[in-house]
Amino acid sequence: MVFPGRGSAGYDPDMKEANESAGRVEELSRVVLAEARARGLTICCAESCTGGLLSGALTDNAGSSDVFAGGVVSYSNRSKTRILKVSEELIQEHGAVSEECALAMALGALNLFESDIACSVTGIAGPGGAVPGKPVGLVWFAVTSSSGSKVFERYFKGDRRSIREMAVASALAEVVVALRRARGVDHGC
Repeated sequence: MVFPGRGSAGYDPDMKEANESAGRVEELSRVVLAEARARGLTICCAESCTGGLLSGALTDNAGSSDVFAGGVVSYSNRSKTRILKVSEELIQEHGAVSEECALAMALGALNLFESDIACSVTGIAGPGGAVPGKPVGLVWFAVTSSSGSKVFERYFKGDRRSIREMAVASALAEVVVALRRARGVDHGC
């Protein structure tokens, strides 16, 4: 099949990146679950622009329920405020795609699921939705636990699918780092 503007051979570089990200997501999801099991920790997530892809990547693995407490797709601002308890004032002041909102989403998920580690993802996957200072491809992440939080942003290029896949891979990679830094649960042994 030939895609307009993509060359006569039908090569789609965005699709290649998306396929590579998908393979990375599968591998990283297995590592996240193994690291959480090894430490006796539970994980959860709050997603906006990824629309459940992060939760899906984790639950694609059999037996994930022993460490994956759950996930929330809080695509609308209303769901962010009602489910994750992100304040309306925070969203009005900083926007849903912001450092502040990403952290509030992760903290809301941590509280909701009573989990050890929470990860949140909020961004603009496109093709629309960009506003001045917040282009398509901007994604904010937060990974939080009782020992602290890390909030960071990434800019991805590509179509909607590839931006979302790359966001999931980035989130999983950072959860691996957080898990490897975590001490784990003290079972009194």
